[in-house]
Amino acid sequence: MTDSVQVRRERLQNARALMAEHGVDALIIPSADPHMSEYLPVYWQGRSWLSGFTGSVGTLVITADFAGVWTDNRYWVQAPMQLEGTGIELQKMQIGRPTFSTFLAEHLPSGAKVAIDGNVLSVNESDTLKAAFGDKGIELVTTLDLLAKIWSDRPSLPTDAIYEHPAEFVDTTAADKLAKVRRAMSEKGANAHLISSLDDIAWLVNLRGSDVVFNPVFLSHLLITDTAATLFVDQNKLDDTTKANLADAGINTADYGDIIDAVADVRGTLLIDPARVSVGTLSKLPADTAIVRAMNPSTLLKAIKSDADIEHIREAMRQDGAALCEFFSEFEAKLARGEKVTELDVDRMLNEARSRQPHHISPSFGTIAGYKGNGAIVHYSATEDNFATIEGDGLLLIDSGAQYYNGTTDITRMASCGTVSDDEKRDVTYVLKAHIGLANAHFPEGLPSGQIDVLARIHLWQQGLDYGHGTGHGVGYFMNVHEGPQVISVHAPATAERVLKRGMITTNEPGLYREGKWGIRLENCVVHMPAHETEFGTFLKFDDLTLCPFDTRLILPELLTTEEKAWLNSYHQRVHDELIDRVSGDAKAWLIERTKAV
Repeated sequence: MTDSVQVRRERLQNARALMAEHGVDALIIPSADPHMSEYLPVYWQGRSWLSGFTGSVGTLVITADFAGVWTDNRYWVQAPMQLEGTGIELQKMQIGRPTFSTFLAEHLPSGAKVAIDGNVLSVNESDTLKAAFGDKGIELVTTLDLLAKIWSDRPSLPTDAIYEHPAEFVDTTAADKLAKVRRAMSEKGANAHLISSLDDIAWLVNLRGSDVVFNPVFLSHLLITDTAATLFVDQNKLDDTTKANLADAGINTADYGDIIDAVADVRGTLLIDPARVSVGTLSKLPADTAIVRAMNPSTLLKAIKSDADIEHIREAMRQDGAALCEFFSEFEAKLARGEKVTELDVDRMLNEARSRQPHHISPSFGTIAGYKGNGAIVHYSATEDNFATIEGDGLLLIDSGAQYYNGTTDITRMASCGTVSDDEKRDVTYVLKAHIGLANAHFPEGLPSGQIDVLARIHLWQQGLDYGHGTGHGVGYFMNVHEGPQVISVHAPATAERVLKRGMITTNEPGLYREGKWGIRLENCVVHMPAHETEFGTFLKFDDLTLCPFDTRLILPELLTTEEKAWLNSYHQRVHDELIDRVSGDAKAWLIERTKAV
């Protein structure tokens, strides 16, 4: 339950009193931890604790007479509702509007002091702030953690055990992965490499944990030199067998909190990813140690799945598809019987269906079940205090996924209640056309990932429609559901690392949102596979991994081209063929009905 508005106003007052006591003119509380994670252990959810805004992206800025949260368009509906009455204002992150750093530079006097905990400030963001503040002589203070002084009941760090990714699902040893990273270090002229990103570490050492909800990772740092490697972690989480296996791979262990002192001993040249290492972690790095800034080599290595990984993931998707058949058949039957079904029930029913599948671990993120206007809130989350009952006429957006030992799933489908209007069907159909437009793409290997976004979005642009989020993100292998480096988005800058490679797994998820009315998103996971090898180069295509029908009752077939109908019918035939022997009874009857050709 979110704390009351009055409690959050008091916290804001306490923060301002402490700022005045320390001579601080502005306090920045980002959504971050020392690992620059997207989703955070509750220990580092300070922005949410103080403001009440629970979105995964956002930065809280407090001055003596202003408080605001900067967040992107996924949360422009949610944020005002959660911030109402707190004295904290939504600040929209968009082109043409001030960032929080430029806002502070414009509004603070020369010589002002801005505080942010250096342990949750990336090297890149530190550079951005210093560049914004430099001309006005504004001081950036990173050694003062004011949040810790007012958060008296702050939760402790997680202590759950770390476990091994079962060997039957792992085809590359930690020693081999470590050797690949060392080769990349050498190519970049580095004799040492610090990794703080949790998914990179978990992948490299073939271990998993539960320190971050829905993401099977654990709090740690990994320091690699050309002769040694040390995992900095709460050693109480490791059993003797795991420690021995790490040692066999050439990886020592040390206490989680020892990383800062260990960095003080680094000499020569250190490779870091400046977007994923905090200035606090580097606070004792010797001044004469050279730094190479580059994406962690493990990030690209992790993103390119092996053929064996992909086969495991295909099986996980079949399991997930069977579970979804069970869910949808039960869901539709309940509605037909007139039973009360809420957004919370949808989440529960999905988790129950998936938990019956082999190798199931947990959801891969919090289920988004948004009925009617709630579906237009891109990262909506129903709570015990705020949820809708699915009744009357309307569209239900269901975005969900699961973690299995053999894969990570992420899927969005639309469901209906009662009578769906032609306007709703028209919107669903145009989103489906956008989805098919990207699904049919062939593209050169190594193409900057953002450049193919237009292949989906153009189907909406031609109708004067659009959506604010990207069209696709990378997906891990029993790992984080959001994984880089690839991002399919018109807003994603083209870099040497953010390119499309064979073996990557990416989502295809165009959407359309009408505030207060309905939201639509249709999402599959796809794997990048070979398409052509010609004198013009190597070309890739997408192969669908997700196996679940699109509800054809929600589309207007007359708006689809012959080619689009062919794609839809072919996809549904494949879904039918791969799942028919995995379901029975009502779920089987549902699958047969929903995969009929249009």
